[in-house]
Amino acid sequence: MPGPDLLAALDPEQRRVAEALRGPVRVLAGAGTGKTRAITHRIAHGVATGVYAPTEVLAVTFTTRAAGEMRGRLRVLGAGGVQARTFHSAALRQLRYFWPRVHGTELPTLTESKIGLLASAARRQRLQADQALLRDLASEVEWAKVSNVHPDDYARIARGRGRSVSGQDHETVARVFASYEEVKRGQGRMDMEDVLLLTAGLLDEDPRVAAQIRQQYKWFVVDEFQDVSPIQSALLDLWLGGRDEICVVGDPAQTIYSFAGADATYLRDFPAKFPGTTSIDLVRNYRSTPEVVDAANTLLAGTISQGVELRAQRPSGPTVSYTPRPDEVEEAEAVAAQVLRLRDAGRSLGEVAILFRINAQSETFEEALAARGLPYVVRGAARFFDRPEVREAVTRLRGAARSGEADGTPMVEVVRGVLAGMGWTAEMPTTRGQTRDRWESWEALVAQATDFAATDGADLNAFVDDLDRRASEQHAPAADGVTLATFHAAKGLEWDSVFLCGLQDGTLPITYAESPAAIEEERRLLYVGMTRARIDLALSWSAARNPGGRASRKPSRFLDPLLPDEARAQRDQPRHRKIAGCRECGRPLMTGAEKKRGRCVDCPASYDEELFERLREWRKERASEESVPAFVVFTDATLQLIAEHKPTTPEALLRINGIGRSKLERYGEDVLGVVS
Repeated sequence: MPGPDLLAALDPEQRRVAEALRGPVRVLAGAGTGKTRAITHRIAHGVATGVYAPTEVLAVTFTTRAAGEMRGRLRVLGAGGVQARTFHSAALRQLRYFWPRVHGTELPTLTESKIGLLASAARRQRLQADQALLRDLASEVEWAKVSNVHPDDYARIARGRGRSVSGQDHETVARVFASYEEVKRGQGRMDMEDVLLLTAGLLDEDPRVAAQIRQQYKWFVVDEFQDVSPIQSALLDLWLGGRDEICVVGDPAQTIYSFAGADATYLRDFPAKFPGTTSIDLVRNYRSTPEVVDAANTLLAGTISQGVELRAQRPSGPTVSYTPRPDEVEEAEAVAAQVLRLRDAGRSLGEVAILFRINAQSETFEEALAARGLPYVVRGAARFFDRPEVREAVTRLRGAARSGEADGTPMVEVVRGVLAGMGWTAEMPTTRGQTRDRWESWEALVAQATDFAATDGADLNAFVDDLDRRASEQHAPAADGVTLATFHAAKGLEWDSVFLCGLQDGTLPITYAESPAAIEEERRLLYVGMTRARIDLALSWSAARNPGGRASRKPSRFLDPLLPDEARAQRDQPRHRKIAGCRECGRPLMTGAEKKRGRCVDCPASYDEELFERLREWRKERASEESVPAFVVFTDATLQLIAEHKPTTPEALLRINGIGRSKLERYGEDVLGVVS
């Protein structure tokens, strides 16, 4: 018999899933517990034993990547005839077949983007909308449609659920939404949400269509069921037509898309909706070490987000680390240094990830990795200097520098003025979406300018040159590179070594997460991040944004049950700014340049001043050859450290603050020659 052979490699809980071939089945599958293995073996076992005809099974998931992986596994298991599709793909296939037969007309054209249609709708409502606002409106229209919210009801429902769009009142959004629907219909178009709505409408209104689809598909499997939206749930009910031959798989602890319409209630309440449900928990975690699993379990213990309690199956590994850093720059530098050590110890960079809450946090890590010649790839977003708002800002700053109009004005003030002309304000937006993402990118540039202003020769021209240098150095090939990603973009992925960064209150949970439900979703985001790690897991946060800044940040409240007792006791105490002291006289170091140098500007040098002058002369010549400002080669602070430590090997030179792999390869031989 082929059936038992298919089940031989499954653990007891996975085998229970595979053998539960009839009636409603709910699988609560914790992170790393092999849910895809369980459900694909269940389908293959059903086909092998003759319970299922392959063409009568519809397996539904949420991404084309997951659907493709499922089809590949099913082929290997001998069930290649099974349909494995996303909700949209399955619905569109049915719509394309039935629409012309029912209506006698061509199916409306599927539009790839709402932006153009929304721009027309906004103009009809006399609303000035830039690209960021249009993208935010598109996201809100998507939420409304997957949540079955009609334009006429939008203002009332959105207000009750605390929805907001970039400072627009609910009535304005409702009018734009209604106008969008009119523009779309007038052009004979449909959007991705219409695919689900129109398919549900056909099934609901035409018994012949419903009967034919139900005759085709008799067995349903739905993965990631915690992410189902109201319209997807309604469509699924119409596919079933009162039957209960359905298996759903999900993890309430990984519900992180509620803002986009996902509703984990459908997973939690499944047994109440389908009496006689067989409910199975997958708890054996095959991905992570016991140290990682214990930390993830502790994070959710006793909260409403708690799902199944994971049981680690891997051998013990390194302890999970929790590290405070003085500022974001030092946090990024420390993480990059750890990545370098991992690579030198043999770890593939493709098995390393740095995860954070928002896209704008990637810039400091991009810089720190690039300085060490470590390739990386930003997943789910453009690299910092490729983002449209950043490219435009750098172009405007370059124009201001070349025109000379800003001469005599403090550099940071000029940067703030240029960005203000693009829409930046000192006050952060309270809403999520593209408007906030764009503000965060601009705010990162303001922070960069503030930090740069503390260096020698800091004027607007030099700052623009530094931005250009950063952009060029951060475009190293990304083959086998470190992954930089938000927690959202990391869902469904895994790496050997994972760094979770920027874990301070105000960033995680994010400031606009105010309701208890929104804050719990932020906790689940951290859980998703933690459970991406197989072996190494490091969590960190920074007390200040910039070097020398006010150290007022506290570690995320979610870390309270994870931190050592003394660190937890300190969390709610007032924080005092910790100032680094001069290594020569002990006085506080106040500027970024002083902190990097490690001594006061006016203190006698502990370095070889003659060697320092030789290094400065060499730097001047090299900078002239490369047509770059001198500090782009090395800053004075780095040259002083070289003159103090007098390194004689490449390895010793690499330990100097400000020298990474790329600079070692470019200048190392020359510098060692000057030192010798």
